[in-house]
Amino acid sequence: MKLTIHTTVLPHDDPDASVAFYRDTLGFEVRSDYGNGKMRWIVVGPADQPDTSILLAPPVADPGVTDDERRTITEMMAKGTYGWILLATNDLDGTFERVQASDAEVIQEPTEQPYGARDCAFRDPAGNQVRIQEQR
Repeated sequence: MKLTIHTTVLPHDDPDASVAFYRDTLGFEVRSDYGNGKMRWIVVGPADQPDTSILLAPPVADPGVTDDERRTITEMMAKGTYGWILLATNDLDGTFERVQASDAEVIQEPTEQPYGARDCAFRDPAGNQVRIQEQR
């Protein structure tokens, strides 16, 4: 049996800002964009990795989510503690400069971590943490 990662989900609260960040800042392609207003489901991913995607989705669209859960999700997104993703690059410094130039919120500049990785971190427009690790 072969199992692969196909899609991971991150919430958005401003679809246009999220598209701009993932497409224009990170260089991902937009593969699909369905819905209207803030209720849009947008699939993005690296052009050279067609089998790996990120689904940017409205976080409280599920009818099974209670009002209390919606409030909690909204609060967690505002604090940047609801969603995150770890990306990799072979040029961490260049990638950091590109993302920093976009006015994305910097959480951490490129740093050698005690667990052996060198990485940096930003927040996307929805507050999701985007960590970028250097491939060695």
